[in-house]
Amino acid sequence: MAFVYKGDTRRGAVWAEQFARKMPELPFCIWPEVADATQVRFLAAWEPPPRLDQAFPNLEVLFSVGAGVDQFDFSALPPGLKVVRMVEPGLTACMCEYVSWAVLSLHRGIPQYLRQQQRGEWKEHPVRPASSRRVGVMGMGTLGRAALAQLRQLGFDCAGWSRSRRNDPGIRCYAGEAELGDFLARTDILVCLLPLTPETRGILGRRIFGALPPGASLVNAGRGGHLVQPDLLDALERGQLSAAILDVCEPEPLLPGHPFWDHPGIWLTPHVASATQAETAAQALLDNLRRHAAGLPLEGVVDRSQGY
Repeated sequence: MAFVYKGDTRRGAVWAEQFARKMPELPFCIWPEVADATQVRFLAAWEPPPRLDQAFPNLEVLFSVGAGVDQFDFSALPPGLKVVRMVEPGLTACMCEYVSWAVLSLHRGIPQYLRQQQRGEWKEHPVRPASSRRVGVMGMGTLGRAALAQLRQLGFDCAGWSRSRRNDPGIRCYAGEAELGDFLARTDILVCLLPLTPETRGILGRRIFGALPPGASLVNAGRGGHLVQPDLLDALERGQLSAAILDVCEPEPLLPGHPFWDHPGIWLTPHVASATQAETAAQALLDNLRRHAAGLPLEGVVDRSQGY
């Protein structure tokens, strides 16, 4: 029985050391140095090798090294293979930091003040308490719920929307298509942390933007495929949206000359909202492997019918 890691070599070195100390009975291999492919039961990767059923015929679990699994072509994976997304505290903490920074920046009008600075203009605008600003998070998985809890601690009026019903203390929870309109109508700052699925691709478009209060703003830290780019530009031009902070785009990086690069209403960050932290991720993997060995359910198992 063996574990194979395929990814960043620096993270791999940390994981190898952690596995050697805490689970020495499980051989740890870094792709492509695999002595016996038939012994491989576990694989951690962002992009698995092609023809996975042939590469590792006895594979039991495929672990994503990130929170998302939209990079996997499920049709090319063995049908009985368990797929597990990364659930680890370091990744969650990073996302909470990014979302809090983005929401606070929009709440305090920092994009507007930066534009004024570039014009050499000194002009004050009213300061509003966080409690008067309504933040809505689309996607109430591990990251979304943690971000909402942090925003609530900052004093914001928080709501979350998800496909299925959630009940989090202090958060107004909306679910399904029937409640989407009400959720959007009460949202001044919209944060997207949805998984990317066929149903959510292109969700951030004209319909969503038009249902927000005029002058609302957007934070997209989900996936670039969620956003309809011409619709965002149109909403900014018409003043329906006042600003957008985008950590993800499609493609990445954006091509030279793309209108997002120098648009005064858009801030771009290069897909850095969150990242798997090597030490805490290794511990989360080891904990999950112990659960698997004990016959307990794995944390983060993907429902293939839903895509997350």
